[in-house]
This record gives sequence, C-alpha cells and structure tokens, in this order.
Amino acid sequence: MSGDIEFELLESKPVGSDTVVFRLEDGALVKIRVDIDRAGVATNFKNPDGSPHYNITVSNKIIIIPPSKKYRLPKEHVQAQAKEGSREPYG
Repeated sequence: MSGDIEFELLESKPVGSDTVVFRLEDGALVKIRVDIDRAGVATNFKNPDGSPHYNITVSNKIIIIPPSKKYRLPKEHVQAQAKEGSREPYG
C-alpha cells in the first residue's frame, strides 16, 4: 500500500500536571485531565515545510465537583454495586 503513511510509535509522559482545575463563579470545580492515547511520527512523510508529521490521539476526562461537594445516586445503583463485587460485611 504505497499511499499509506507509516508511523513510529512514540512514548509520552506529562511535563507537569496532566490535570487543569477551574473554579466556576458558583464555586464549583471543573477538573479536566488530558491523556495521550497514541503518539506517532511519520517515517515516510514530512510536512510541506519539511518538519516532522505527527499523529496524536488524545482523550480527556471531565470531573465537576459542585460547591456542596454532594451528589446523589439511585438506591438501586448503590445496592447493585454492593452485591456484585463486595465482600463482607457490606455485601
């Protein structure tokens, strides 16, 4: 397949924190965590300016913590979780 671009996998690690935290006007915290799932540099292709061509796949996780730091779950969800994977005395 001569039209394909081949990539060499690259390892990645965060420089500093992988999480950014924002405080909203109402006091809620928004935490956004970014992770690189896959990173590669092309071995048989360059950008028009001659620089390396990278292929990066990322994912993010967003967590919102309300000012009250409280949340609710339906009772059925709590009971189902306790029965499935727990050990005594909670299951």
